[in-house]
Amino acid sequence: MTPFRGIALKLASVFCFVIMAALIKAASDEVPPGEAVFFRSFFALPIIFIWLAQRHEFSAGLRVKSPMGHVWRGMIGASAMFLNFYALALLPLPEATAIGYASPLLLVIFAAMFAGENVRLFRFSAVLAGLVGVIVVLLPRITVLQGMPDPLEQLGAMVALGGACLAAIVQLHVRNMVRSETTTSIVFWFSMSCTVAGLLTIPFSEWVMPSPTIFIFLILGGLIGGVAQVFLTSCYRYADASLLAPFDYASMLFALIIGYTVFGEVPTLPMMIGASIVISAGIAIILRERALGLSADRRRKTDTF
Repeated sequence: MTPFRGIALKLASVFCFVIMAALIKAASDEVPPGEAVFFRSFFALPIIFIWLAQRHEFSAGLRVKSPMGHVWRGMIGASAMFLNFYALALLPLPEATAIGYASPLLLVIFAAMFAGENVRLFRFSAVLAGLVGVIVVLLPRITVLQGMPDPLEQLGAMVALGGACLAAIVQLHVRNMVRSETTTSIVFWFSMSCTVAGLLTIPFSEWVMPSPTIFIFLILGGLIGGVAQVFLTSCYRYADASLLAPFDYASMLFALIIGYTVFGEVPTLPMMIGASIVISAGIAIILRERALGLSADRRRKTDTF
């Protein structure tokens, strides 16, 4: 394990995913989520092919040891992508990003429940605080605290939360898959699965021929999403999922800047308060890790959080 390499890959994936999300959001008024899933996945394939060529791993990219593992990864991942893209169409970018912060928090809980990771008092307390922050973000959309919520935004909040839950399950599943599957095969077959899943939505949604600008946005979203997926899948080879989870919070800075400058979205006070709570919880975990100065190997064996 080399945790700093894992952290660098995680941050790179976060940046790319925010750019991709902004492009998909820009296209959401014109194309349905299923069509966006198809473009994001299909146009990620050239990036994956280039990556395989550079690594001389075309055969490794096609070879699998656990076909059903890839099937489950594709089904759950495609569902999470669909929900996340739908949420982007209904909510401001910073708010959708903030609700998505439930994913790394849930991942820590799922890792403790299903993977046997030792999550002790400090980290568990930080996770609980972070979840409180997510609830603060959600409250104006699902309650009448600030007047009757917009039904579409209410739906968007629930959809975003569902996507975050599925994303956490996917990340935990990927971490288990890398024990037997190559990174290249995981990335390749995920993009193939989501491409097929996107096509399967044609009978259930009204696909459209995008305008030239939106067509470019969708292609760029796929290309950047492919890069992000490579980074995300690779980072779990170098560090534990529970260590990498807090670095998802860097996406808020990117989302705030893009949301304001591109979409004219002014963050609400509950969103800022809730996101601040979540980010503070993540920073607390990071500082605790640095203070302990543990190596990744020792951390896995004697997790003091």
